[in-house]
Amino acid sequence: MRKMSYIENFEVWKEEFEFYHPVKVRFSETDMFGHLNNTVPFTYFEEARIEYFKNKGFMQEWIKPNNETIPVVADLQCDFLQQVYFDEKIHVYVKANSIGTSSVDIHYMGKNENGAVCFTGRGTMVQISKKNGKGVPWTEEMKVLLRNKENKNS
Repeated sequence: MRKMSYIENFEVWKEEFEFYHPVKVRFSETDMFGHLNNTVPFTYFEEARIEYFKNKGFMQEWIKPNNETIPVVADLQCDFLQQVYFDEKIHVYVKANSIGTSSVDIHYMGKNENGAVCFTGRGTMVQISKKNGKGVPWTEEMKVLLRNKENKNS
């Protein structure tokens, strides 16, 4: 297996995930070769990330019209480790890898029903002000929730 720059020890990294969101590969998400199109994991990351943030209680606040902050994606990457095909069931795992002042480095792992890791990824999310677009620091409560490993899966 090739080395991903954001993963120091793959086996340890893998075991740190608890939260996941299940997805099923739709026919429309496959290409003419019958495997998952390389753009689709980014959609899965978004879906799983939203459920993760709902689980933490953040999304419910962010979507309120009078709330001052919103989350934005600053960067996003995906590494493909094995092919994924139509109708496969994938668990897309999400975890907060490191927490900054107003940002969080989110890591992702897609595993098939056999437990094989099909793809991995990471991305920086930043909490910003709707008014001025500048970063808004996480509260201490939010940092605790991001560090908390006890999650219900969606």
